[in-house]
Amino acid sequence: MANKVKVSEQNFMAYLERLTAAVGHADRHEPLRVYLEGLLLPGERKSVEPMAARIDPRNVRSRHQSMHHFVATAPWDAQEIMKAARDYALEEFAYHGGVEAWILDDTAYPKKGTHSVGVGRQYCGVLGKQDNCQVAVTLSLANELMSVPAAYRLYLPEAWAGDRARRRVAGVPDDVVFKTKTQIALDEIERLLADGVAKAPIVMDAGYGRATELRDAIAERGMQYVAAIREEMTVQLPGQKGVREHIAVGDLARELPKSAWRSVWWRHGTKGEMRSRFALLRVRAAKREPGRREERPLEWLLIEWPTTEAAPVKFWLCNLPAGTRIAKIVNLAQMRWRVERDYEELKGELGLDHYEGRGWLGFHHHGALCIAAYAFLTAERARLSPPHPLSFLRPASLPAGFRPRGSPRAA
Repeated sequence: MANKVKVSEQNFMAYLERLTAAVGHADRHEPLRVYLEGLLLPGERKSVEPMAARIDPRNVRSRHQSMHHFVATAPWDAQEIMKAARDYALEEFAYHGGVEAWILDDTAYPKKGTHSVGVGRQYCGVLGKQDNCQVAVTLSLANELMSVPAAYRLYLPEAWAGDRARRRVAGVPDDVVFKTKTQIALDEIERLLADGVAKAPIVMDAGYGRATELRDAIAERGMQYVAAIREEMTVQLPGQKGVREHIAVGDLARELPKSAWRSVWWRHGTKGEMRSRFALLRVRAAKREPGRREERPLEWLLIEWPTTEAAPVKFWLCNLPAGTRIAKIVNLAQMRWRVERDYEELKGELGLDHYEGRGWLGFHHHGALCIAAYAFLTAERARLSPPHPLSFLRPASLPAGFRPRGSPRAA
């Protein structure tokens, strides 16, 4: 174990060297190290002041000022940190089968006020309803063992994008204009392609999968997708004409014979093997497009209907080649669980949602640093079996009676 700890510490120092190159000026190197250590150390709160206290309890005020300047106003590029973290994780991916999927999603942060950049009343996945929140569009690289976010961009609602006063206060760059989440997603896909990241099928939930223009744009770039869709989406069966030419996938599922369904296993979970009942058939998406004469391409429609449920529960469209085995498509469709787990840990353990600043720069800086910390953890876990805590990082003792700003009780 002692040797493993020493290796992890050496790996962390080498990783820091890569990240310091990404933030540029030498004055930022020490705040970068301190910020990452603050994120990785145990602690209930990962906002700047509690982290400063854990790192340097005798100089909390000066350390807090240094860390706050680094994350909120220092002019380093969050994309460069993300790129360095991604490339570090990709080196470990290479030892474990490579990247099997790019997973497109978003993550939300409930907010009470109106001043945090991008906040507004919109769908909040954390709460499962419309509420006041911020939303970041994300793109993660994943396989059966590893997953790490590779893109992270705040969605700026149209009300914010057109409000000059709020933009100025929050420091929104002039070149940031209103874009839908699907447009942001395509920008991030193009960014990874431009960086030379190896292509893999893009897995997405129905919020993105139902967007025909996004699926088409992905296919035009020579990429595959496994896109969740809603049960009311209509499709056309090959060779079918007439009154029943278009049928909702939910209705289609209910009309399938028993022989169309099969039990498919995809992984072992905490409660045993993950298995469900699926049907797979060839269809064409039935979107009416003025001026389009040629038929839409044939795709796979994957349907999940567990025997314990009274109705089908999930649907996906997939443009993997004809002849693809159902087990492969199911495995890709179900890989999205990794991102949900990642963001639970990024928020619960690394404080992704603990940032208290309101500006554009700080939001993306803090997010990039949390993801950089997570990329290191992900690579270490994949490298070491069994995984172990980062015991070379030890918090300093807090001064008696220390109370972080805004805390109702002593830390």
